[in-house]
Amino acid sequence: MITPKTKNYFSLFIVLLALYQLTSCTPIPRVSSAKLAYFQADSAAFPAFIDTQIPQVSKIQPNDILAIIVSSLNKESNEILNFANVNTLPVSVFSGNVGGGSQPLGFPVDSSGFVSIPLIGKIPVAGLTLQKAEEKIRTELEKSIKEPVVNVRFMNHKFSILGEVGGVGTYNLLDDRTTIIDALAIAGDLTVFAKRDSILVIRQAEGKREMGLVNLQNRSVFTSPYFYLKNGDIIYVEPNKNKVLPEIPYETQPPPSLALQRAPLYLSLLSVLVLLATIFR
Repeated sequence: MITPKTKNYFSLFIVLLALYQLTSCTPIPRVSSAKLAYFQADSAAFPAFIDTQIPQVSKIQPNDILAIIVSSLNKESNEILNFANVNTLPVSVFSGNVGGGSQPLGFPVDSSGFVSIPLIGKIPVAGLTLQKAEEKIRTELEKSIKEPVVNVRFMNHKFSILGEVGGVGTYNLLDDRTTIIDALAIAGDLTVFAKRDSILVIRQAEGKREMGLVNLQNRSVFTSPYFYLKNGDIIYVEPNKNKVLPEIPYETQPPPSLALQRAPLYLSLLSVLVLLATIFR
């Protein structure tokens, strides 16, 4: 038979157990706005002026693929010269690529640095900037057609971005003035779990892999040698210590409200109050 004293001891044990659960609940980590803000500085004075890097001009390398667009008064010549820009090959689609699963043929630069162009044959272009290549091709075309207009662009330049961003993938690098900020904007910005003070950039340089860190929380990012991206750059955004489990994207699963997050806490507290009332009534 259970005596009233035994019942009180059992109730006290339940109270202590509930108190233990109440005090052992791990609070949800809160992220301050200062840890999320970009481009912070000691002074809040505006306008502010910051020195910036000058982007290096890319030069054509063997195995590059070029888009060479030629316009002239001769329609037939235009069709012949722009054949490789209009006709496509099926390719694997990178996340971030615009368009379907195809890519224009383009004009490949061979291992010796030459590109083959209709009407004029093989031309050495390795080591030239796009502007110099345009001038060289235009000079050769003027021997066959009148007043040609030439535009040259890279077709195979790209960068990749991984980690705590909205959309990981490989994206086309459109020009030499694309910055790491542009890259993060294209990828949907950083998540709240991203380490903003140590963005890793992996770059191919002189046959070696070069690694550097960029701090987006400080305005020194604008003077970083990794501010402007180069062909083949890999950007990795490391998660911070608050991320333990993979998060369900907010687009498919909205974050729970604060009241819902604290529901177990409130239930434990309520059980303690009920048990105390039962014991001392």
